Amino acid sequence: MRIQEPLSKAPLTETCKYTYIGRDEICRTEQEQVLCELHMKVQISHMNAFSAVCIPEYLPELILGRLLTDGLISSADEVEEVRIDGSLKTADVVLKEPLPSVKAPEPLTPIPWSPSQIFSLADHFSDGMPLHSQTFATHSCFLAREGRLLFQCEDIGRHNAIDKAVGYALRHEIPLGSCILYSSGRAPRDMVWKAIRAGIPVFASKASPTAEAVMLARQYHLTLICAARRDRMKLFAGAPWTSHL
Repeated sequence: MRIQEPLSKAPLTETCKYTYIGRDEICRTEQEQVLCELHMKVQISHMNAFSAVCIPEYLPELILGRLLTDGLISSADEVEEVRIDGSLKTADVVLKEPLPSVKAPEPLTPIPWSPSQIFSLADHFSDGMPLHSQTFATHSCFLAREGRLLFQCEDIGRHNAIDKAVGYALRHEIPLGSCILYSSGRAPRDMVWKAIRAGIPVFASKASPTAEAVMLARQYHLTLICAARRDRMKLFAGAPWTSHL
């Protein structure tokens, strides 16, 4: 798989002035860092596939992850090339074979996990992420395997952050079937579906699930852990933990 992307990096934030208004109605001019928003269209062999509103970071990973979690590919081996133009507004994906029909994923194979692994990821989140510390405007996602943190990223949307983590695994040939994903965002049905499509057996979220997400997780044997924070978590679906890990 070939990846072509501009060598120069686009800014992730810029300084923005604003008027601070207190409850006493006294005003003052201040400034802070705000996120830079990118609108990117992704094409498969010059045919529109999807659009993304994101920050200009880890764009090949975002594209690869979205292709997998949308069911447009089943592995990185199906991708011949990803090209991102200099403006970052358009990307073109070349597949080795014609676009296949979308197939339903198979039930997941559970893997051993322990609360300590999830607490470790919650600690990483609570310790702060660079862009969130500056802007308070991002979601985070962490990818771990066998007790090691492999990748962390931020984006405007929690869906994008998951796609970037999945895409990182694809780009670096990391077997997703033995990974744990931790998200800062809520866990509705579409977020859980991304983990299932990617073949990730353990999905943890700092926030809460929906009833539909829990039902889907149980149907596909996904281990779903929510309200995962530094001192507690809630297991909604999947295998109990392995105490010796």
